[in-house]
Amino acid sequence: MIIKRMHDMGLRSEHAYTAAMVSIGLSIFTWAASLKAEPGAHADLARADRWGIFVGEWAPTFFGLGVALSHYEQSEGNLGASVHEIREQKQAS
Repeated sequence: MIIKRMHDMGLRSEHAYTAAMVSIGLSIFTWAASLKAEPGAHADLARADRWGIFVGEWAPTFFGLGVALSHYEQSEGNLGASVHEIREQKQAS
């Protein structure tokens, strides 16, 4: 499973949430930087919007990965286990 592999590589939910927030900030920065690249033309506004949207689309992916990693961390690596199986494991220990 991809989430387990990411977790095993050392990625945690905080990392994904941080990446999402950086993506939002980078989206605003790239929009503003692209807007100032060649001032005065209408095409520049469209290009700036495309760059801002392109980078901004990364944020939901990172937030989704953060949620998945958080669920994995909370279930102690039992992401595929049912609630019943998790309860049985906790009662056994």
